[in-house]
Amino acid sequence: MSSKRYGLIGRTLSHSFSRDYFIQKFEAGSIDAEYLLFELDDISSIHKLIASNPSLQGLNVTIPYKKAVIPFLSWLSPEAEAIGAVNTIVVDGVKDSLILKGYNTDAPAFASEVRAFTGMHRGKALVLGSGGASAAAVYALNAMGWIVQVVSRGAVAPGSVGYEELTPEVIRHYRLIVNCTPAGMYPDIKEMPPLQEEGITADHYLFDMIYNPGVTHFMAAGLKKGARVMNGSGMLRLQAELSWQLWLAGNAHEKQ
Repeated sequence: MSSKRYGLIGRTLSHSFSRDYFIQKFEAGSIDAEYLLFELDDISSIHKLIASNPSLQGLNVTIPYKKAVIPFLSWLSPEAEAIGAVNTIVVDGVKDSLILKGYNTDAPAFASEVRAFTGMHRGKALVLGSGGASAAAVYALNAMGWIVQVVSRGAVAPGSVGYEELTPEVIRHYRLIVNCTPAGMYPDIKEMPPLQEEGITADHYLFDMIYNPGVTHFMAAGLKKGARVMNGSGMLRLQAELSWQLWLAGNAHEKQ
């Protein structure tokens, strides 16, 4: 068994990007570490998971636990606290004095990708979804000067609107549309958020956080209208690297 262990917690992880990414990274760098998938039926079992894995140095967090994990952490970075979502945990401390530190690398990774994608353009942005990924996107877009409107089914999130309010005319007023939902992710590749495609134009930028398939149904709808599109593969690679840097910095001393 490797001397250091990292992993991903979520509910359904059979098509994880992170595991393959880190396995290749460890092999390429001759790093004595392993990356495992931990499917949790309930986030409350996180402490039991960590106790049973004493060599665990850090975790990534995915759907549906980016927000739900926060009460189980010892400390939050200012960015994670402002966003209200965590996707990276540093397991720090020794023996019975472990400290779980929560960070958000989704926001800086997303911001970097959107800057490259949209250039100097700013304006109004629609963010589809109200989970942890959506919160990171809203935080990053606000910091960059975009005017953001969150969209959720039934408008359940504070300040959000429902999809039924997005007429084609309304959609045309938003330059950037970001899909932060799993709609269209493999294996359900024919799905997409319930957006009226007639509103999409060649002036739109469509960013889909999904990376598998490479061209989602949402992106394909944009391409038909001449819109610019980007998937989430670059964002995932960057947030993974940012997680790795946090783990290295946070585990400067060995647990005993």
